Amino acid sequence: MACCKGGPGYASPLDAFRNGPREELLYVVCVQPDQTKQDYLATVDVDPNSPTYSKVIHRTYTGSVGDELHHSGWNVCSSCYDNPELKRNLLILPALHSCKVFTIDVGTNPRKPELHKVIDGSEMRSFNCSFPHTAHCLASGEIMISTMGDENENGKGDFVLIDAKTLKVTGTWTKGEKLAKFGYDFWYQPYHDVMVSSEWGTPKFFKTGFHPDDIANSERYGTSLNVYKWSTRELQQVIDLGREGCAPLEIRFLHDPKSAEGFVGCAVEANVYRFFKSDDVKWRTEKVIDIPAKTVLRNGLETKLNGLISDILLSLDDKYLYFSCWLHGDVRQYDISDPKRPKLTGRIQLGGDIANYGLKVIEDKEFKDEQKPVWVKGKQLFGGPQMLQLSLDGKRLYVSSSLYSPWDKQFYPQMGQEERLQH
Repeated sequence: MACCKGGPGYASPLDAFRNGPREELLYVVCVQPDQTKQDYLATVDVDPNSPTYSKVIHRTYTGSVGDELHHSGWNVCSSCYDNPELKRNLLILPALHSCKVFTIDVGTNPRKPELHKVIDGSEMRSFNCSFPHTAHCLASGEIMISTMGDENENGKGDFVLIDAKTLKVTGTWTKGEKLAKFGYDFWYQPYHDVMVSSEWGTPKFFKTGFHPDDIANSERYGTSLNVYKWSTRELQQVIDLGREGCAPLEIRFLHDPKSAEGFVGCAVEANVYRFFKSDDVKWRTEKVIDIPAKTVLRNGLETKLNGLISDILLSLDDKYLYFSCWLHGDVRQYDISDPKRPKLTGRIQLGGDIANYGLKVIEDKEFKDEQKPVWVKGKQLFGGPQMLQLSLDGKRLYVSSSLYSPWDKQFYPQMGQEERLQH
């Protein structure tokens, strides 16, 4: 049900968990394997009572090529429930390669969204930023997007601001001379006057594919969490997670607005770290989940296969943590009632390197089950599980398969022959 105060969203995450309606539509970002074709936003009917249930009912194209859509956000926060003048009606789609930001009108006709406005990449580059990633709305009436590179695609963690009304890039968020070395995801917790951001690496290198020798190069891959003072916008603390924390990607604070802890999934070594504010007011980290590499036989040679954690999320009641292992091919559910000691409570196999290529497993320190190709409605599911979206009530989990097109083509070339979904 909608909030009685007339604005968008809900009074709290628990209000959304308890009272939110069942979803009827999904908006899914789709990236074209063929670079001569346009990326698009797919509208998927997920109403089980609808005659078009589980079908793509509309496609909203970008109108250009070579964009590389990736994440999506909103123009207005779901917590603006007390302001009836605000409308949460625009999806914000940053494009990694073109640096454009596409705004999609999903309010006028939710089943047939239309392209509202395109913010040209030159606006972002004029502030020495590129490779936009995560978009979050702010209470100030602005949209903030994390960026991973400077105008020449060297590593630089920064954040661009967009006026939510005019949809113009107005500048960057960070104050002071100190900038993060790399960028990726971010989330803020105003109650604790903090924002935490994560790191992938240097865009001009990772866009050419995954190169194992780059992992140890501190100029190409990040290993740190960056802690900012929210009120002053200054970078105050850099927490180096070391090799075990290489490429810390998705950041998730607990939904409780007064909570001072959260989790980050580290891609390369497939570890999950808990970050938290300690008694001395410093932010600290501890590794709470470690997914061991599997030993497999590939082309006659024994090799280690890491899981590659790509996305994580938390249920709105802060009971469960979910994450995807893109190379191992499984999605996992952990009970985080005790955030210091997550407990594995569920797991499903959805493709992965072993299943797709029929690799022989020599050693698996966790499971003994055989990994087989997954078929859905007569089609093999190529690739592995990547982006995740959980329903408000925590009962339905949606999963897509594309990570990043240069990496998709490297690890799962079969995906280029099928339509890929990326949320």
